[in-house]
Amino acid sequence: MGLILVLIVGLVAGIFSGIVGTGSSIMLVPVLATIYGPKAAVPIMAVAAVMANFSRILAWWRTVDWRAFAAYSITGGPAAFLGAQTLLILPNRAVDLTIGLFLISMIPIRHWLASRMIRLKLWHMAIAGAVVGFLTGIVVSTGPISVPVFLGYGLVKGAFLATEAASSLVIYVVKVLTFQTSGALPWDLALKGLITGFSIMAGTFIAKPFVLRLSPETFRHVMDGLMLISGLTMVWNAVFAT
Repeated sequence: MGLILVLIVGLVAGIFSGIVGTGSSIMLVPVLATIYGPKAAVPIMAVAAVMANFSRILAWWRTVDWRAFAAYSITGGPAAFLGAQTLLILPNRAVDLTIGLFLISMIPIRHWLASRMIRLKLWHMAIAGAVVGFLTGIVVSTGPISVPVFLGYGLVKGAFLATEAASSLVIYVVKVLTFQTSGALPWDLALKGLITGFSIMAGTFIAKPFVLRLSPETFRHVMDGLMLISGLTMVWNAVFAT
């Protein structure tokens, strides 16, 4: 039953993230943490995120902004390695609590970033890659931060989806390799990640025809709700789970 639930949520998460560019981890992490435990949920989601971002690249390949991708990824990859190494030494409850508080705190932070949105340059992208890469190594996903970064650079629609996905793919590949070499990603967890990733990929391609139909205001409200519910779930697990 747990695997079926993961597949269903993964498909829905793939459709949602295929439309707005993020959100699959926010939806899936509480489910994975409840079924497999918080320490297992992080590497499982890392594998699934590699596949999810790869599917968005395939769907929008011709629109990737390679300059923005290079600037963001050249610092994001090494920073993700440091973040993943930091995560490996944290206890389970600390992982739950860190992820939960991060998701909740991102609601006001995202609004603050959006209200002060300016046009970013390539050197801004490099700085953002380092910060977001390190945080992604620790807290599973930082889509709510990376979304305004790429939008602030001036990317929209397919170009935004493809470039953000390509940049995130580098970060998650580094994260997966870090887990693999550290012994935190045995084959059973890798298999669970592949299964989860295939469900997200299916949802991504289903979502493509609807990309232009979702209003920015609807996206903001849905994302805030998802972050609040997922964050509270993770905090609950950290405080009250036995």
